[in-house]
Amino acid sequence: MDEKKVKKVLVLTTGGTMAGLATHPDQPLNYQAASLSGEALMATLGISPAGLIVHEIAQIDSKDMDAVVWRRLLKAVDDGLNDSNIEGIVITHGSDTAEETAYLLHAVFKANKPLVLTCAMRPANALDSDGARNLHDAISVAKDANWAGVCLVCAGEIHATQEVFKAHSTRLNAFSSGEQGPIGRVSVQSIERLRDVEDGHATKDSGQQASLLQTLLDSQAWPRVEVVFNHAQADGRLVRAVLAHEKPDGILVAGTGNGTMSQGLRDALKTAQTQGVQVALTSRCAQGGVIAVGDNAFENLGPLSWPQARVALVLRLMQARA
Repeated sequence: MDEKKVKKVLVLTTGGTMAGLATHPDQPLNYQAASLSGEALMATLGISPAGLIVHEIAQIDSKDMDAVVWRRLLKAVDDGLNDSNIEGIVITHGSDTAEETAYLLHAVFKANKPLVLTCAMRPANALDSDGARNLHDAISVAKDANWAGVCLVCAGEIHATQEVFKAHSTRLNAFSSGEQGPIGRVSVQSIERLRDVEDGHATKDSGQQASLLQTLLDSQAWPRVEVVFNHAQADGRLVRAVLAHEKPDGILVAGTGNGTMSQGLRDALKTAQTQGVQVALTSRCAQGGVIAVGDNAFENLGPLSWPQARVALVLRLMQARA
């Protein structure tokens, strides 16, 4: 049989806690992320290479995720989606910025096969390591054509990437999709769909998506978007300091409640607008987002978490270049 005709799962590794090593196996919080290469990760977790193609994109702690790694990842994903010998794609990723990469992939790709992010909350050599189970589950989802599209798999749950956010700093089931809950569950025996989710692509037109992807791949300097929060005593001085130092392309403001902010912060952001900075609004609350009412001085980004809203604003600014 021609080996090239056998459908395989493409595993793209980026490092993170899953590839981390603890100083002592019984102290899982004291570890160095991204200590294992892609191949070493698979061997350490006991994942059989049969039916898999493993490609290392990066070996980083996801707190250090940047446009260089994202460009490399986008290119590999695009190649995998267009390869008829690949039935699905799994991306191993650090949990800290997984929701941001998840939204990036959701916005850029209308995947015609499963595109699954997964992560771990314990390093590979910890006594209670969750990496092997999460990776096994992600590979199972990637082999199921019924799960075409982008999702995140962690702790036996399948989350829609435009809804998911990291809700806990240390527990194994660290991710949440809010009140609506996950879209599916994975067990050793089966994969269960719990509900459907609206596509909600930031860019639905295939031609526009292709143009945006190419712009992202070609650009060595992605738009710079800073984040400011409203809080008690917020007076806008951080915005004024940023404008005086090096004006960003965009500012995302994570407002209190339904996107509210102090008058001082509002005034500073309006000044930023007059200087050509694109300002967008979300809520610092974990759920609910922003519903437009009254003064619409700033565009709101709806239900997105603030980390995902920042990515959305980067993409809007980038799309203007496409």
